Amino acid sequence: MDLINKSHPKEFILLGFADRPWLELPLFIILLITYPMAMMGNIAIILVSKLDPRLHSPMYFFLTNLSFLDMCYTTTTVPQMLFNLGTSKTISYMRCAVQLYFFHMTAGTECLLLAVMSFDRYVAICKPLHYTCIMNQRICILLVATVWLSGMIYAVSEATLTLQLSLCGHNTLDHLMCEIPVLIKTACGEKGANELTLSVACIFFLAVPLCLILVSYACIGHAVFKIKSLGARKKAFGTCSSHLIVVFLFYGPAISMYLQPPSSISRDQPKFMALFYGVVTPALNPFIYTLRNKDVKGALGNLMRSIFTSK
Repeated sequence: MDLINKSHPKEFILLGFADRPWLELPLFIILLITYPMAMMGNIAIILVSKLDPRLHSPMYFFLTNLSFLDMCYTTTTVPQMLFNLGTSKTISYMRCAVQLYFFHMTAGTECLLLAVMSFDRYVAICKPLHYTCIMNQRICILLVATVWLSGMIYAVSEATLTLQLSLCGHNTLDHLMCEIPVLIKTACGEKGANELTLSVACIFFLAVPLCLILVSYACIGHAVFKIKSLGARKKAFGTCSSHLIVVFLFYGPAISMYLQPPSSISRDQPKFMALFYGVVTPALNPFIYTLRNKDVKGALGNLMRSIFTSK
C-alpha cells in the first residue's frame, strides 16, 4: 500500500507559469472572458441549428456536434485552470484522472469529427446529385456515433495506460492541466511502450484524418473551379474556408504537441499549445462559422429579432 501511495500521489501541483508570475493575472482575466464567450457562442450555434428549419441539414447537424464538443472540451480544462491561477495550484489525483479521460475523449472525437465534416463538404460539392442519398439521416447518426465511440476508446485505453506509469513520488507537473504527454514525461522507469502507443494513436487520430481532409479539399478545390456561376463558387468557398480555418487552428497545435516523443517536448510548449487548442480554438469557432456563413448569420439575426420582439 505504501508503494502505491509513493507511485501515485494524492494530489498534483500544476506549476503553470510559476516561473513567470506576471503572466498569471493577465491569463486569468483572458480565460475569465474567453470561457463565457466560447460557451455562449457555441450555445448560439446549437440553438439556431435546431430552431431554424433552413439549417436542418447534415452540415449543421455536424456543426451542432462540433459546438457541443467544444463546450465539453473547454469545460474540461478552463474552470480548473482558473482555480489553479486564482486560488491553489493543486489538483487531486482523482480530478486529474477524470480530466485526463474527458479531455482526451473530446479531443480525439473532434479530430475525427472534423474529418467527417470535410467528407460531408466533399459529397455536397463533388457529388451534389447523390448528396441526399449518401448523407441521409441514418448515415449521419452512424458517423457521429462512430467518432464519439472512437474518442471514448482512445481516451480509456491511452489514459489508463498512462495512469499505470510509476511517478516515483513525483507530484509536480510543469503544466496548466493533466495531459498524457506531460504525465509520460514526468513518469520514471520504462515508458517506451507508452510513447509508442501514443504515437500510433496520434497517427490514427491526427495524421490520417488530416490527410483525408487535405485530399477532400483538393477534390473540392478542383470541383469548385469548374463551377461557372460566380455566386455558387463564392458560396462553396465561403462554406469550405470556415471549416479549413477551424481545421488548421485545431490540428496545427495538436500535431506539434502529440506527433513527437513526450521526452523531446520543451518546457513551455505544452502550456501554450493547451491554451491554444483548449481555449482559443473553441472560443473562435463560433465566430468563424458565423461571420463566414450567411445562413448561420441570417438564422442568428432572426433568432435575436424574435427574442427582442417577444419582449
